[in-house]
Amino acid sequence: MAEAAESPGDPGTATPRPLMRDLKAVGKKFMHVLYPRKSNTLLRDWDLWGPLILCVTLALMLQRGSVDSEKDGGPQFAEVFVIVWFGAVTITLNSKLLGGNISFFQSLCVLGYCILPLTVAMLVCRLVLLAEPGPINFMVRLFVVIVMFAWSIVASTAFLADSQPPNRKALAVYPVFLFYFVISWMILTFTPQ
Repeated sequence: MAEAAESPGDPGTATPRPLMRDLKAVGKKFMHVLYPRKSNTLLRDWDLWGPLILCVTLALMLQRGSVDSEKDGGPQFAEVFVIVWFGAVTITLNSKLLGGNISFFQSLCVLGYCILPLTVAMLVCRLVLLAEPGPINFMVRLFVVIVMFAWSIVASTAFLADSQPPNRKALAVYPVFLFYFVISWMILTFTPQ
C-alpha cells in the first residue's frame, strides 16, 4: 500500500510539490520587484529561474519578424541573451571588487529579477507598435520605457544598496544604471520588420 502511494502516476505523490514551491517562490520574487521595498527575502532565497524566464522572454520579444533575413539589423536571440547575462556578471564582479557583502548568485538573482519591468515595457511596446507608426507612437513607447527603466533601477538599488560600503554606493549603482540603460535602448529602438 505504501508502494502504491509513491508511484509516479499517483496524484497524491510529492512530485509536483517542488515545482509548485519553485513557482510560488518565483511569483513572490516578482511581487518584490513590482513593489520594491528594502527586504532581504530576494537576497536570502536566491534562484535563477525567474531571471532565466525573463531573459528568454525578452530575447524572444526582441527577435525580429523576418527569420530568413540575416541582415535585418536587429539583435538576435543569442545577442540579447549574452548582453543580459554578461552585463549581470560584470555588475556582480564590480560589486564584489568594491567590497560588497553579497554573494555572486544573489547579485545575479536580483539583477535578473529586476528586468521584469523592462520585459513589461517590451510587451507594451510590441502592442503599441501594432498601431500605425508616428510621433505619438514613439512618445508613448519612450514614456513607457523611461518609467520601466526607472522602476528597474529603483527595484535593484532597493535590494543591492545595503550590500555595498557607504562610501562606494555610487560606484556600485552606476554600472547598474548602464546595464538597464542598454536593455532599455534595445527595447526603445526595436522596430519589427
